[in-house]
Amino acid sequence: MKTIIRIVLNGVFIYLIAKFLPGVLVASIETGIIVALILAVLNAFVAPILHLLALPITLLTFGLFALVVNGAIILLADALMSSFNVSGWLMAIVFSIILAIFNFFLERIMPSED
Repeated sequence: MKTIIRIVLNGVFIYLIAKFLPGVLVASIETGIIVALILAVLNAFVAPILHLLALPITLLTFGLFALVVNGAIILLADALMSSFNVSGWLMAIVFSIILAIFNFFLERIMPSED
């Protein structure tokens, strides 16, 4: 049940981010929730593979390349949904940083089920 609540909260926050961040467009709150669900699936299945493949360059850049991988996940979600649009790599990376900060605080308030 906490997972569903977290996805809905992420969806609402994604919608709010799009209202304030130029270059990010989310058509509605429902679209934001669907984007949050797609991001959850991509982060569960695709992101670990990309992080593993990018491990050498991530180590060389002291972890900064992980931001690029997270931006790629955002752009992949953008490619999967027509009602979610991110204008480029920089906006995708900024969007992922803001979403990560939100999820950090959300994890403190509502710890995930282990």
